[in-house]
Amino acid sequence: MDDFAVTFAATQALDSLNPEDDEEGDRPLMALACLAASVEIMRLERARIRNPSRLYLTRSNLLPNPRYGTPWQRLYASQSDRAFITTMGFDVATFHSIIAAGFGKKWYEVPIPRSDVRSREPRPNARSLDAEGVLGLVLHYLNSTMREISLQEIFALIPSTVSRYISFGLELLLQTLRAMPDAAIRWPKAPSEFERLNSLIVGRHPLLTGAFASIDGLKLPLQTSSNEDIENATYNGWLSEHFISSVLVYSPDGESPIVCAMY
Repeated sequence: MDDFAVTFAATQALDSLNPEDDEEGDRPLMALACLAASVEIMRLERARIRNPSRLYLTRSNLLPNPRYGTPWQRLYASQSDRAFITTMGFDVATFHSIIAAGFGKKWYEVPIPRSDVRSREPRPNARSLDAEGVLGLVLHYLNSTMREISLQEIFALIPSTVSRYISFGLELLLQTLRAMPDAAIRWPKAPSEFERLNSLIVGRHPLLTGAFASIDGLKLPLQTSSNEDIENATYNGWLSEHFISSVLVYSPDGESPIVCAMY
């Protein structure tokens, strides 16, 4: 039903009223009521037409409580290094070290930016996930190419909440890692350190003198971005897929990366 149909229905309703019965002057009010009813009919009809094309999950399609009985809760309760590394890329100890390094505190104390809410006070008790849950969500997102609809099922969250938590969680994770000494990327500072690292490499590869680090490459598959510039920057023509290519340079003592370049 379009706007013309609504106007026509209201006019028909107005014409159907008998002027002789309008002793109290109620005819305009009745016409207004008819118009309001017609507008509501139009709204319901439009919603009915749009519903089949709304391909997203609602709360009724998901598990009832994101904090209990979800696939994520089952995975987290296992505290299995193999499961954590497979799904999130970190073992259990590293996962909890990120929480303890400030991620958890930030999640509970920093308000989530929202344009539709005036209050700037954090409400951690009203959030669907605890700090471990949102870190798990972010790491699942970073470590795989799964669609967000799969994350909605794993964490029992509606689409808008998943998108909001990922965006906010990524910012908190970046702030946390920048403040963690173990996550720092740095060059050796003194000639003696260069010599010590080179001796480790020469001990394994006698002809490789002058080196102080080992290098490795990694291709991280990702979803195709809707942003044309990002899509072009991440497309690998040889493999015909989209990747973020990482070059990691490690200290031969295995303690930490020396430098990292992302392409």
